Amino acid sequence: MSSSALQRNPYFNGEYQRRNQHAGAAQNARAQYNQAYGNPQSGQQFGGQQFNQQAPGQQAPGYQQAYGQQGYPQQGQFQQGYPQQGQPGQFQQPAPSPDQLNQQYDLPSPSNDQLDRMTVEDSIAKTAGMFGILLVTAAVTWFATAASPGIGYALTGIGAISAFVLALVMTFRREPSPVLTVIFTVAEGLVVGGFSALLEAVFPGIVLQATLATVIVIGVTLALFTSGKVRTSPKVTKFFMIAMLAYAAFSLVNLVLMWTGVVTDPWGMRTGIEIFGIPLGVLLGIFAVVMGAYMLIMDFEFIENGVKAGAPRKYGWIAAYSIISTVVFIYIEILRLIAILRGND
Repeated sequence: MSSSALQRNPYFNGEYQRRNQHAGAAQNARAQYNQAYGNPQSGQQFGGQQFNQQAPGQQAPGYQQAYGQQGYPQQGQFQQGYPQQGQPGQFQQPAPSPDQLNQQYDLPSPSNDQLDRMTVEDSIAKTAGMFGILLVTAAVTWFATAASPGIGYALTGIGAISAFVLALVMTFRREPSPVLTVIFTVAEGLVVGGFSALLEAVFPGIVLQATLATVIVIGVTLALFTSGKVRTSPKVTKFFMIAMLAYAAFSLVNLVLMWTGVVTDPWGMRTGIEIFGIPLGVLLGIFAVVMGAYMLIMDFEFIENGVKAGAPRKYGWIAAYSIISTVVFIYIEILRLIAILRGND
């Protein structure tokens, strides 16, 4: 409950106590009056004047003349919300329920839809669960690839194609799907486990290096976002979206050239082309990591904006899918960047 609501609430602003005191004083005055003059009924004579009970808020004829008093409450005026006869100073109104307080002080009662809203904690829990599935799948694929590299190539290819297709489906799907998110995570785990095992066999220790670098990138990005120093902007977002499409097109063309044997370099055009003596893959790798960090900020903002807007809880699955895909993208790019640098040593 907000501070303004607390100030309006009689249980917090002292109004409850003031009402109790006022009720006790009014009851004492009424008791003294009845003791001195009795309780006049309608039509009874007092001081030569006829006492006729009037509607609430009206004064009976001759009332002031008979007693020289003005402002005494009428019969029945104390009947609602104030002490009853014979109970001076005791406040009889029962304590209101939370719903009654909400209605009285314009505080809406939460509905089922309002309780089923997107939260940061729920989004983190969904994302953590998907990371668990990712790591388990990657570990199984790792050991399968270590036992048979052919199986590793096959699982990596299946995972890459499946993840690409599922990403397209989930992009154009209006409603989030927990099932598709889990399947997508499994596909990403196949890619991570198979690709890591194949490169680890050629460059021992590269997986640990890539993992540490990925954790550092994620940690720095999260720290900058939490501090409020880094946010997205429409122009920068548009630039990175175009750059992402261009990068995806380059990667697809490079893959086709490698499969067809047009380019014989291990990484295709990434190592076959140099700019100022620097392999193109190194420059692209650095840019891809920066682009991935920006995408991660977009994912964080998605959660933040969803919570502020009161989005349904189910949209936490989109947050989990986005973060998983972004983190895997950053890890794969760092892994490939380190492999290119170590291959040129």
